[in-house]
Amino acid sequence: MRILVCHPQPPFMSGGAETHASGLVRALREAGHEAEITTIPFQWAPPSELVHQMGLWRSLDLREANGVSIDVVVAMKFPAYLINHPRKIIWLIHQQRTAYELWGHPGFGDLSKASDGRAIRDLVIASDRLAFGEAERIFTNSENVKGRLERSLGIRGEVLYHRSDLTERLLGREPGEGGSDHILFPSRFDPLKRQALAVDAMRHVRSDVRLVLVGSGAELEKIRTRVAEAGLTDRVEIRVGVSDDELLELYRDALGVYFGPYEEDYGYVTIEAMAAGRPVIVTTDSGGPLEFARNEETGVIVDPEPEQIAAAFDELYRDRARGERLGAAGRTFVAEKMPDWPGVVRRLLG
Repeated sequence: MRILVCHPQPPFMSGGAETHASGLVRALREAGHEAEITTIPFQWAPPSELVHQMGLWRSLDLREANGVSIDVVVAMKFPAYLINHPRKIIWLIHQQRTAYELWGHPGFGDLSKASDGRAIRDLVIASDRLAFGEAERIFTNSENVKGRLERSLGIRGEVLYHRSDLTERLLGREPGEGGSDHILFPSRFDPLKRQALAVDAMRHVRSDVRLVLVGSGAELEKIRTRVAEAGLTDRVEIRVGVSDDELLELYRDALGVYFGPYEEDYGYVTIEAMAAGRPVIVTTDSGGPLEFARNEETGVIVDPEPEQIAAAFDELYRDRARGERLGAAGRTFVAEKMPDWPGVVRRLLG
């Protein structure tokens, strides 16, 4: 079949959603399909731009292009799922969160602060009802996203987990040995990822543990400043432009991996850490990661407080055997419970 994966992408930004879309295209091709990504540059500011973005995607009718028929479209997040096609499958990464569970949030609810925010929110909700009502099948990438969809619109989806490419590579290598003294936190620098919380935790550590932040994004310079002002430049390292090969080795060598975003949709970092055989620390409000990390079984769960996070870092530093036990259990969980891409494609296309 000819399949288009529809995915809006902010220019010069790449994260888990982009990894998800490109991984799906590769898996579809390996399964014998013709597959491409269709994208429109995504912009959410000013808030009124969301309406323009919805109109752009809704105006596309991709039953054929240049005389070539397109059999299926797979749409992955707002507003790409507004696209017109008689066979539309939605594999939901997330809705426009500021119109739903982040509406009115003091830190993240920017749409609710706009003068026309309520009208835009109403348009987003109405368009979502239309788009999901047109879909042949609806999948979500996690239980967390499934729950949001049901609570917000009363629409049910099927959870369909998947492995990142790096997860597959890590499972193909021997487990990491955790020979270093660093806690790894790889993620886009964004307020929702909360690198600031991890930096604040480093003010309270009592061991010689270090923190390595990997990524780039809008919050990068703010985090650099926060590290410097806290006097932590010798304890917190920031790495930008890290290749997948380098990241793989950082995972395998890490003392542990920290991932404490706010209500994450899914969270590759969690399963990649587990695939590397490293213990993972997540917070009680991390969202998707809590579907995989089980406290003192496959990971460590703490409240999103700097002192508690620091204590978890210190405990991993002091008790290496505990970290090895948690890491081994996490690796077994990912290997046995997370479906591979061929299985994902078969389920997605029915």
